[in-house]
Amino acid sequence: MSTTYKIIGEDGKEYGPVSGELLRRWIAEGRVESRTPVFVDGAEDWNFVGLLPEFANCFKPTTTPAAISMPGQPPKTNSYATAGLVCSILAWICCCGFPFNLLGLVFSLVALSQINRHPGLYEGRGLAIAGLVLSIASLLLTLGVVLWSLAFDPSAFEWNFKSF
Repeated sequence: MSTTYKIIGEDGKEYGPVSGELLRRWIAEGRVESRTPVFVDGAEDWNFVGLLPEFANCFKPTTTPAAISMPGQPPKTNSYATAGLVCSILAWICCCGFPFNLLGLVFSLVALSQINRHPGLYEGRGLAIAGLVLSIASLLLTLGVVLWSLAFDPSAFEWNFKSF
C-alpha cells in the first residue's frame, strides 16, 4: 500500500488523504507550496511538504536574493552651521555685532570643516556659507565704524582717569 498524505490548504481546510502522485500534480499546478503543512500517514506530527525528501526536488530551487544595501541614516544638518547662521543674524540685529559676529565666524568655519570631512554624514553647507558671509560682513562693518569714529572723533576713545 502506498503512503497517503493530508495537507492543509491556503484556505485553512484539510485535504486528503491523497496519494504522492496527486500531491506532485498539485505542486506542479502551484496549489501546494514548500511551506504547506502536510501529515504523512503513520507519522506523529505535521511537517512541511518541502522538508519531505520525496517532494524536495519538486520545488524550484529558491535563490536567496542579493543583499539589499540599506542606505545609512540620511545626512543631518550640521549643528555648527545652524549656530553660525543664528549668531551671524544676531550680529546684525543687536549690539553692533560683537560678540555674535566672532561666534558666527567660528561656528561657520567649524561647520564647513566638518561638512567637508564627512560629506555623507552632514549637510548644511549653504547655512554655513551664509553664516560665514554675514559674520564677515558684520565684522567689516564693525571695524569700519570703529575706524570712522577714530578718524573723525578721536576724543570718543579717550579715557578720563581724573574722575577716580
